[in-house]
Amino acid sequence: MIKVAVNGYGTIGKRVASAVTLQPDMSLIGVSKTSPNFEAYQAQKAGLNIYVTNDSLKEFEEAGIKIKGTLDEMFKEADVIVDATPNGVGAQYKQVYSSMGKKALFQGGEKSNVAEVSFSALCNYDEALGKQFVRVVSCNTTGLLRTLCTINKVSRLQKVRATIVRRAADPKETKKGPINSLVPDPASIPSHHAKDVNTVIKDLDIVTMAVVAPTTLMHVHLLDITLSSQVSREDILNALMNTPRILLVSGKSKVGSTAEIIEVARDMGRNRNDLYELVVFEDSVSVKGNEAFLMYAVHQESIVVPENIDAIRAVSGFKEGLKSMEVTNTAMGIRKGYLV
Repeated sequence: MIKVAVNGYGTIGKRVASAVTLQPDMSLIGVSKTSPNFEAYQAQKAGLNIYVTNDSLKEFEEAGIKIKGTLDEMFKEADVIVDATPNGVGAQYKQVYSSMGKKALFQGGEKSNVAEVSFSALCNYDEALGKQFVRVVSCNTTGLLRTLCTINKVSRLQKVRATIVRRAADPKETKKGPINSLVPDPASIPSHHAKDVNTVIKDLDIVTMAVVAPTTLMHVHLLDITLSSQVSREDILNALMNTPRILLVSGKSKVGSTAEIIEVARDMGRNRNDLYELVVFEDSVSVKGNEAFLMYAVHQESIVVPENIDAIRAVSGFKEGLKSMEVTNTAMGIRKGYLV
């Protein structure tokens, strides 16, 4: 069993912790919290071991939250540490992990140089084998890479132009906007997403643009992909339909928006309404010569969770990437084919 510690129990951390408990080859040592907020109470109700910094022990005790130990004690017990702390904090913890000789995963909010490899399970699982530090790329980059590495199997990628309509905040966030505006993010081209894709597919000609929209549900991507040869629409659809962690939604289903996609997740009984799969709008998939076009939605809170699980196995030396994905998908109920 791979012993896993999750440093940070927020949007990503709590989802990774839940996913670890479902895996047949992993055990969760515990999770860390910096303040006794509602998520700490929920972790306690879930029976998770909670670890805190030395200077916050008293605060948690006064709040009536039982503490298992300190962060250092949690780190010492773990084989792999999943760092899900806020952007930039993970880089500060890296020195601690390094001094303890621990393997650690970082999230996409950290700069790529925090790790030896930027990771996407479908694209470069083998590159992360046995590494000490791996960075799981962001939600948007995960969506891009799943799509591009799938289509690359149909015909080699030559050029990618992508527009990202980015959600402004996660549903629980109350201090972010905009409320009534569309904001170029940033007002420069390419956006950082292209650079992030290039940390995995290093020689790809890709340009991305992004705009922040006043929504909390999902991101939407619009892709224009130039391929090395002519392909058919059926070729693209078959590849997408048969790739794990990608779902198609057809116009016949009357699901045509991110709100309806999340409603389907609710109806499916998904924990926290999560959609680990990329959701492609089938009717948007079209081909003109050697160009392919499509639109899809990315659930920003959960799409990177299965990637974290596969990365845990990779750094632990599990060599079969497709097998790791199969185990992860089965444990978490992740599908392929059609959403409904």
